[in-house]
Amino acid sequence: MSWQQLHLQCAKSQVEFAEALFYEAEAVSILLEDAGDEPLFEPLPGEEPLWDEVVMTAIFDTNSDDRFAGTDFEALANEIAAEVGASRFWTTRLDDKDWSREWMRYYQPVKCTGDLWIVPEWLDAPDPHATNLILDPGLAFGTGYHATTRLCLDWLSEQDLAGKTVIDYGCGSGILGVAALLLGAKQVLAVDIDPQAILATQQNAKLNGVEDRLQVFLPEEFAKFQENTPVLADTITANILAKPLIGFAPYFATLIKTGGTIVLAGLIENQVADVLDAYRPHFTMDKPFNYANEQDHHWHRLSGVRA
Repeated sequence: MSWQQLHLQCAKSQVEFAEALFYEAEAVSILLEDAGDEPLFEPLPGEEPLWDEVVMTAIFDTNSDDRFAGTDFEALANEIAAEVGASRFWTTRLDDKDWSREWMRYYQPVKCTGDLWIVPEWLDAPDPHATNLILDPGLAFGTGYHATTRLCLDWLSEQDLAGKTVIDYGCGSGILGVAALLLGAKQVLAVDIDPQAILATQQNAKLNGVEDRLQVFLPEEFAKFQENTPVLADTITANILAKPLIGFAPYFATLIKTGGTIVLAGLIENQVADVLDAYRPHFTMDKPFNYANEQDHHWHRLSGVRA
């Protein structure tokens, strides 16, 4: 069995129209890729940026759909490409696979500082005696592969978290909060704007047997929780983006004990100075840190102590 794929390149202004045509033709999946080499950083909440030129791939089930017999699929490809003004298009066949599991083969355990490992739940831990965080990445950000996540994980691994309360703001998959608990923290309060992240964090906490020590909230729920039963953290982690980090600086200062520690990530080099300026009135900040390797060197981490 096989599937038919229609690939086309178009301007980003035509992407929504092309998606509508694909779905009208009953495409089962659509993939968007950069047509060139244009950088695209993680968006702010509510933003959906695209490259100027996009390659779109639509997958069609030709196994059970008689509409695509013979030359019908080529005719469909020509019609959609013409309507969206595609600069080029082509078709390919895709061999049938168990696509629900195909993506899993790209994940491997990740070694962090100390003896902390991030282990996908379908794989065996390389070192059963290490601190192994079992993770189902799901649909939320935070797998341990991205440099911003590893920067925070390495920092957490170097801290004495025994008996500490940690707030993980922008928790994504829950990876930082769960890691903190496995490294000795007493309690984690995790917050995210995405309901999918709330679910992923709960699932990953359960996978690691720490669900009884982790509470997860949408921001408005967390605000109400803090009004009723205020908790001051010993540590705050926030792996998000520069603009919200700057805005959160005064708020984070109200959530943490004097002498408490904070770690921030999601920053590229030209954002570091502005974030430092926002936090220095409230925290004694350490020197920025980044990895030296070519792939990850542009991502930076900030940490500090509540003044």
